[in-house]
Amino acid sequence: MAGEASWEGSYSITYFLCDVAGLKAVPEDGDNQDVGALISLDAILPDDLLEKVLSFLPIASIIRSSSVCKRWYEAVHSGRYSWTKMSPQKPWYFMFTCSDEAVSGFVYDPSLRKWYGFEFPCIEKSNWLTAASCGLVCLMDSEDRSRIIVCNPITRDWKRLRDAPGGRSPDYSALAMSVDRRTHGYTVVVAKCKQVPQDYYQWDFSIHVYESATRSWVTPFSEVLVGWRGGDECVICNGVLYYLIYSTGVLRNVEPRHCLVMYDLSARPSSRTSLLQMAIPVPCSLTCGRLMNLGEKLVMVGGIGKHDRPGIIKGIGIWELEKNEWREVTRMPHKLFQGFGEFDDVFASSGADNLVYIQSFGSPALLTFDMSQKLWKWSAKSPVTKRFPLQLFTGFCFEPRLEVAS
Repeated sequence: MAGEASWEGSYSITYFLCDVAGLKAVPEDGDNQDVGALISLDAILPDDLLEKVLSFLPIASIIRSSSVCKRWYEAVHSGRYSWTKMSPQKPWYFMFTCSDEAVSGFVYDPSLRKWYGFEFPCIEKSNWLTAASCGLVCLMDSEDRSRIIVCNPITRDWKRLRDAPGGRSPDYSALAMSVDRRTHGYTVVVAKCKQVPQDYYQWDFSIHVYESATRSWVTPFSEVLVGWRGGDECVICNGVLYYLIYSTGVLRNVEPRHCLVMYDLSARPSSRTSLLQMAIPVPCSLTCGRLMNLGEKLVMVGGIGKHDRPGIIKGIGIWELEKNEWREVTRMPHKLFQGFGEFDDVFASSGADNLVYIQSFGSPALLTFDMSQKLWKWSAKSPVTKRFPLQLFTGFCFEPRLEVAS
């Protein structure tokens, strides 16, 4: 595509073992008498100092530097302790087209305000469920909800986990992930919900937890929800699983339409306390609600439905949970809301660190909100172009890291 920025991260790692065209080596003695005696700083710089210097670069520049020579390649891909001390990296946003074709698209780097062509590893179709934490991305096959993969999209390291319990095709399922930044061990949670046969009042709900340390699944909690069903949105924050549930409307519990329930992942063996006893209503008629862990604070982004037509949104809001109560952080300015063009009630949003991304399914335009600076900003113009009127786009964000492995 014209104007597309290339990035070496979209190639396999073996690419970097090849010579890179366009780079000229420093002439050796006798090659050019006018050069004089040259000393390469790289030749006398110890490995740990080389890695330390590189760690101050934006991660896109670090990846590019691995093509300079074999030594730099080995430094970048060593996975050593140096990369745990690298400068904080803002989360990248991966945007792609909804289709049955192989998943490839573009990633947006907010630090350099650049887009890079990117081919995401492991995803075979665009309708996989995703969750991300500290450099790792977890993926669940939407057609086989027992099939789960964990990968580092930067190093392209990945592995398939043991099949998750709870059935391959529940009516609803949600995926969450949490990585320990100190040990790099990770927890994957799958919440599954299935209607009790011939009974719309009752829904079987279960929580399944995978620990990388034990490489095994446990099912610490199950419950029959009455008048409520599960959904596709959950997140782990401070060791607690937060999950959005939806009213079925059969027990006159139309308001609120959505509630937040929580489960302490350390509460094992299974507690018999009903999740509904601690349910927290959402602050308004919500459409397309998304939960995010931003610096171990629970944040929710959602469309604000009209009072008389809750399925039609009049704006987008961001809320933060404080002591079991929602505090409104901001609402998207109407001018920006209109800027998406074909904005309807369906949009993608995700976030990490202090950054929230929002994207309409009908447009490749990408908007960011910085929680610390309370600042809305459009991304650099996306290189994705809309080729036909009903073409849809989606995406999610992840933190680019080098030292975390699946």
